[in-house]
Amino acid sequence: MSKLAVDGGQPVRTKAFPEWPIYGELEERLLLEVLHSGKWGGTGRVKLEELEQKFAAYQDAKYAVTVVNGTVGISVALQAAGVQPGDEVIMPPYTFIATASAALLFGAIPVFVDIEPDTLLLDPERVEAAITPRTKAIIAVHIAGAPCRLDRLKEIAAKHNIRLIEDAAQAVGAQWNGTGVGAIGDLGTFSFQSSKNLNSGEGGMILTNDQALADMAWSIANVGRVRGGAWYQHEHIGWNYRMTEFQAAILLGQMTRLDEQVARRERNGLLLTEMLGQIDGIVPLQRAPEITRHAYHLYMFKLAPEVADRLDKNDVIAKLSAEGIPTSYGYVPLNKNEAVLSEIRKWTGEDRTFSCPVSERASDKEVIWLTQNMLLGDESDLEDIANAVRKVMASY
Repeated sequence: MSKLAVDGGQPVRTKAFPEWPIYGELEERLLLEVLHSGKWGGTGRVKLEELEQKFAAYQDAKYAVTVVNGTVGISVALQAAGVQPGDEVIMPPYTFIATASAALLFGAIPVFVDIEPDTLLLDPERVEAAITPRTKAIIAVHIAGAPCRLDRLKEIAAKHNIRLIEDAAQAVGAQWNGTGVGAIGDLGTFSFQSSKNLNSGEGGMILTNDQALADMAWSIANVGRVRGGAWYQHEHIGWNYRMTEFQAAILLGQMTRLDEQVARRERNGLLLTEMLGQIDGIVPLQRAPEITRHAYHLYMFKLAPEVADRLDKNDVIAKLSAEGIPTSYGYVPLNKNEAVLSEIRKWTGEDRTFSCPVSERASDKEVIWLTQNMLLGDESDLEDIANAVRKVMASY
């Protein structure tokens, strides 16, 4: 067995993975067009309108509303769907804090429901048991770019007359049964933050196939104005959540590369799953057959249960890093986040607890992350990842 790099051995990999973001002369030209136009803000509606049309079509939706970021996108989508302060919103705890803070922003109350152990996605069979008369929405988080079980979640939402919101922040390009995510629930939200697969530094998008929901989302993000109305015609309470023309310009440039990048991540993600599946002690995540395209914003894999119970996940991560493979610990479940629980307490006056053992075990012991740029290389990059994982696991 090769000596580990942490013990003075030769690391598996010494070169960097592909850099992110990827850009070129096209983005520069589009930015200069905005600069010279003098229409820089969110009311210019030149490149913004083009972006909304192109992105909606890309994800198979009829309507799109640009916003400043993905967090605001979730908050606006919930409010457009009729969620009020005090209403409950079901969501998984294994997600970025923005899923919860977007609801808490206006007093909606997160209710955390555990995830499926083999996919790390919201477990639909646990969702129904958590529905109460106060439940007004479900947020399905497409974690890492893998779509949730949307057919079952839609069925549950329809049965109980509640809204289904897709948090597709990590899922640009993902498809469920051939349809783009974000266009399957009542509303879908996306993030264009720096790390995302489609990136403008910051930015977000709301999609829907319901014109009334689109119009309400647009109004909330445009200070309560109405489409086609007068400038000072404010018919709802809203805020200035508009994206700028500069961000739209960058995204239009980035979208010209999107098809090739989505296909490359998909191809490499499947290949890496095949490679890691041959290593003792490693369990790749399962993929539902209805996922016709995975976005792979993250590549997640698990330590096998019997291995995870006797190893320190942080030790595995440190050893992989020394071998030249940067990995991440991942999320701490939001049902254990004191800031979130404190905010729930502030709004409800109650100390609420949520039993989510699958999420807690995944975080504490099992799940390790790779970032999306690591899937933009060639097969030799994937072989380095697999060889480093094999070397580290063999050392135990």
